[in-house]
Amino acid sequence: MIHKISVENIKCGGCASTIEKKLKKNSYVKNVDIDIESGNVQFEIDDMEANEKNIANLNTQLTSLGYPEVGSVDGLKSKTAKAKSFISCAIGKVNNKIG
Repeated sequence: MIHKISVENIKCGGCASTIEKKLKKNSYVKNVDIDIESGNVQFEIDDMEANEKNIANLNTQLTSLGYPEVGSVDGLKSKTAKAKSFISCAIGKVNNKIG
């Protein structure tokens, strides 16, 4: 089953790399495709694992990285998410150069 989430703060390939690596750590996530321009994160989950709990877990992971679902955070939480995304972006860029 394919799911798509529109997230905030994706700026570059480093951001995409960080998101992809984090989501793929979940055994139930099969494929991850990220459209940087639109901010869409698309992933595939086995039908048996495609439940609300796992989708909520992936949303929580994205938010913890600084890439919350569009419209899900505001105010100070939005600023915090943006700051976290800068860190995730930098880590993704470094990992891309190393690996």
